[in-house]
Parts: sequence; structure tokens; C-alpha cells
Amino acid sequence: MQHSVSTPMSVTTPNFSDRIGFAQLTRRAFEGGNLHPLREHLLARIAEGTAEAGEGLDLSLIAQLLGEKEAGLVIQSEVLAFHQLFRTRCAVPKPRLRVLALAADIDMGGNTPIEFLLEGSDIELLTLYVIKGVGLPATLPDHDVAIVVASDSEECHEALAVIERAAPHWPRPLLNRPELIGNLDRDKLYRLLAGIAGLDIPVTAHATRAQLSGLSAGTIACESITDELHFPMIVRPRGTHAGVGLAKIDDASALAAYLAERQEQDFFVARFVDYASPDGLYRKYRLTMVDGKPYACHMAIADRWDIWYLNAYMAFSEEKRAEEAAFMLDFDSAFAARHRSALDEMSKRVGLDYFIVDCAENKNGELLVFEADNTAVVHNMDPPAVFPYKPPQMRKIFAAFAAMLSRHVKTGEGSAA
Repeated sequence: MQHSVSTPMSVTTPNFSDRIGFAQLTRRAFEGGNLHPLREHLLARIAEGTAEAGEGLDLSLIAQLLGEKEAGLVIQSEVLAFHQLFRTRCAVPKPRLRVLALAADIDMGGNTPIEFLLEGSDIELLTLYVIKGVGLPATLPDHDVAIVVASDSEECHEALAVIERAAPHWPRPLLNRPELIGNLDRDKLYRLLAGIAGLDIPVTAHATRAQLSGLSAGTIACESITDELHFPMIVRPRGTHAGVGLAKIDDASALAAYLAERQEQDFFVARFVDYASPDGLYRKYRLTMVDGKPYACHMAIADRWDIWYLNAYMAFSEEKRAEEAAFMLDFDSAFAARHRSALDEMSKRVGLDYFIVDCAENKNGELLVFEADNTAVVHNMDPPAVFPYKPPQMRKIFAAFAAMLSRHVKTGEGSAA
């Protein structure tokens, strides 16, 4: 039975299914563990008809971690069709708090990986999937605080809309309000952050294949798409993540070659910003914003503009790691201090209790924002022997996240109350 979103919501004892969960399984895969025996065990349980719903969801995640995304999503949808509430156990027998995460039926990267933030804590996590045709239950599982973990992806829009309609009647503090998450879309964020002193964010505009074809043929000008667009530019297919299809296009002929290799019909375009430091290297930062305060998450250094932490090969450079360690150690008095005004204003405009920012510094020393979202992975999986400075920093972030939850429980007010 679905809840009528126009009436007050009540809570009841939760009917959850336990699962191993995202953090533990991802850690096993990250550390090179063999997930195949566990997969075979879960498949056998399903064949015997003895598997619980949580085991089915674990099997779905294992399939995705093994590169079988489509199969994993099929399993996930089949499980969620008959059960939507799952528990990830905490580190103590009697939890101090119970958090309800509101998730969407999407691949493993489409919801906030909140389990990493709560790993090893005394906070119990319940995850409620809000799926098409089912919506929210008539009576919510009892919890102390709720947080929306669905992303701004198009696949999550329906789930966010359901939660948004119910939000005014929510019986507990509700964090990361759904109506704010949509502002993180690439073509909305720049509008939200426009005009902040000391912050640079390129206009990201939607362009159709026909427009880009015209641009490559010289029949239309860059300015017909957006005023500040020019070569070189950044192009990516709309709806892609993790750098899929991302390219720097230097001129019309390069754009024609790019389109010849892509089948998509819709793209995002933005001006390219050369943010190389004086030594010729690019430095990209990931910040975690918790309750309005920035925390250093990582720093990637590479000789290429399209940096991700993995392609920066930080583990193979003692010099790079030393710089990242200094960045974390001096963050509050250095990076955060330099950009305090811009970060404060960005946090106010975004309005979310928890989100992540990928950024750099441009040649004028301004904070150059690439993107902000609520689903980037913040974890403590890197080997301490190689990255001894990371565990203390990650624990600082996790403690801030737990303190934020506790504060909202204590005040009994959501972020928009």
C-alpha cells in the first residue's frame, strides 16, 4: 500500500532484510578479493529457494562489481519488485542512531555510498528503495533521521519527485532535500553558482548532435549554442559519468572526428579552462561538504587535464603523495582559507547537508568548479602503508557526517525546517 502524500506520515517497526552491503563488498573487490565463491553461494541459495531479499541485492552488487552491469541491474529490479527495505548492520549490538537512506533503483554509482561514511560506527543504516509503481510505504520504517541518497540522474527523477511530495509530511528530520538535488545537474549548477566572487564555473550547455554537426561544418557559430563557448571546448554525451565520452575539442575538424565516433544525439559542451600549474602539472581536488564545512577528500596530480584519482597514479609517486599529505594537513589554513568566501557562498546556494565538489584553481587563483554531486565515493580503502595520511583525514570526514546526523536528531529539524 502506497502512502497518500497529502497526509501526515507515521512510523512502525521496520521489516527489513539484512545484507552485506555496498561498503564491504566494494572493499573486497578493491583489495583484490575473489567474489566468485560468494556469488556461487548466493546463486545456490536462490536456486534452493532459501535466499533472503538482502542476499539477492548483494548478488546484484557482486555482478556489477564483476563488470556484469546489466545482469546485476536485472537482479536488483527483480528483488526490489517484492522487497524495498534493507539493513546494513553497524559495529555495535545496540545502535545509537538509525538512519533511513532513501534510494532509487539505479546502478551502484547512482546513490550516495553512505555505507562508507557510516562504516565502523554505532549508527545503523536502513535503505529504502523508492521505485516506480510502489513509491513510499503507507507507514515508514521507524528511524531517527532520514537522508535522500538518490542522485540527480534522469533515472532518479521519479523517485525524487515521490520523496519531494512526501517531504512536508515527513515525521523525522529529512536531510539532502530532494528539491535541491536536481540543482546539481551539469546544466543547472553553473546558473546556481554564477556571480560568486572568487569562483569560476564554465557555462555547461546542452547541444544536440545537429548543432554540433553544424558547428563542425562551419554553418553555425559557437555563440549560437552559448555566448561564452569557443574552441577549445569540452564535449561529453549527456547522461554519461566517470569521463565516458569526455573530450577536449580544439577545432571544427576535431569535432567532426569526435562525432564520427559517437552515436549519441545529445551532448553537454563547455569552454575548456587550462588550469595547469606553473610546473605544467594539473591539480584536481575533491572536497566533501558536510553541514556547510569543507573537508579535503583527495588531491590528484597529473600531466593531463582530464584527471581522475586512478589515472593520476598517485600510488607510484612519493613526491605526489607528499604534496597530497600536505594539502590535507594544511587544508583549513591554506586551501580552505584561500577560498573560504566562495566555499561558504557555494554551500549556501546548493543548500544540501552533504555533497561533494570536484574542483581546481584557475590561473587567477580562483576556485574552478568542475562539478558537484551527492554520490561521489568518499572512502577509506586506500592502503595505509602507501597512504598513511589518509585514514585520519577520512575519519575526520566520517566523524563530521555522524555529528551532522546527531545534531539534526537532537534539534528535531530538517535542513529546510
